[in-house]
Amino acid sequence: MAIKFQYNKTALQSLNKQLKVRLKALPTIKSKEAALRMEVKKAKNKVVELDKKLSQRIKAYNVAPSIWNEFNANLITIDEVKTTIEKIASVKTPVLKEIIFSLNEFSLFNNPKWFPEGISIVKELTKIAIEKEFFIRKMQLLNHARRKTTQKVNLYEKVQIPGYENAIRKIKRFLEDEENLSKSAQKIIKNRQQQQTEVN
Repeated sequence: MAIKFQYNKTALQSLNKQLKVRLKALPTIKSKEAALRMEVKKAKNKVVELDKKLSQRIKAYNVAPSIWNEFNANLITIDEVKTTIEKIASVKTPVLKEIIFSLNEFSLFNNPKWFPEGISIVKELTKIAIEKEFFIRKMQLLNHARRKTTQKVNLYEKVQIPGYENAIRKIKRFLEDEENLSKSAQKIIKNRQQQQTEVN
């Protein structure tokens, strides 16, 4: 990105101001990037942990898979998934608060005696699966914000700050050269005036 500028003191002041803004903002952006990177890692670890937990529970409850054929899946439904928003490094992420289930009535006498336990198992597995989805979403949102923040850090560090520094250097050289030329021109004029005065 080429920085457009003019060779004058106003442009020099403006570029110095822009450079100061970026130099001041850079540490904040870098710490935000580090915080986001850490939070992405935490969310990823939680997804792995919940995935493992879900697999272990499914394996544990699959001791007698044929009994699940008797289970009526319509007995339990999800009524509502209550959520809240949590801000992490100014990124809004969803947080699971509560899952509200509704149970359809069933006869304890006409169904196997393990149905109430089966309902508890379905609830537990559902909670783990939904919580995992929340952490996947959290990880995606945080990772997206981290990528954008990394791009901004790179833009400032590798493009804009060096670009402003280079432009400031060029303007300073130009103004110094201009001042030196002006002084030289003044000396020449002064010398000529002295010579003319001596001749007269």
